[in-house]
Amino acid sequence: MNICVIPARGGSKRIPGKNIKQFHGKPIIAWSIEAALESQCFDRIVCSTDSEDIAKVARQYGAETPFLRPEIISDDHVTIAPVIAHSIEFYEKEVGAIDFVCCIFATAPFIQSFDIQKSLEIIKTKNIDYCFSATSYSFPIQRSIFINKDGRCKMFQPETYDKRSQDLEDMYHDAGQFYWGKASSWLENKNIFSEQSIPYLLPRYQVQDIDTEEDWIRAELMYSAFIDKLKNK
Repeated sequence: MNICVIPARGGSKRIPGKNIKQFHGKPIIAWSIEAALESQCFDRIVCSTDSEDIAKVARQYGAETPFLRPEIISDDHVTIAPVIAHSIEFYEKEVGAIDFVCCIFATAPFIQSFDIQKSLEIIKTKNIDYCFSATSYSFPIQRSIFINKDGRCKMFQPETYDKRSQDLEDMYHDAGQFYWGKASSWLENKNIFSEQSIPYLLPRYQVQDIDTEEDWIRAELMYSAFIDKLKNK
């Protein structure tokens, strides 16, 4: 059995009501739920939330909400693993053993069902703990700079100062969309970013983290261009 867990805590401070705020005509969480449903990879799709308002919207778009998340795993400092483990333990008691679990973030409107499908095949055929979405940095991070309290700078890797950008190694980061994992790996809280994981690479135009109002505006603009690109494929 495979399940999808969509964590969606209430009480967002930087973007009030973020998980159910309207994004291109529907609550942003709806994009994640609909992609999960369209992928046909899951026996159950659950929204793990501490908010009845979010739960109501999640149910409207096809997710299950068999519980409200306990307060102990609902504050600002809780990491994702305990939230996923809570859902796994709930469903194992209800319906039996679980094989793979995909965590999909509620604010991932660029997520595509075929990426969920392809990444599931990777984790099923490779001996790994996780397969997660990632993308490349648009600028060599080796040339990143720190700015100190006096407003002066220091290079992140000063040894690369004289190297051409094309000679620097490509670097990647978490795309913040989905994380397939073995149920056992989630329960054991294994490190997602380790040699026992395989990143599933997405193009940069399909990735936008949404934590601030500025991020939201950028995501809406990017999404309009993204849809046009899909239509013209």
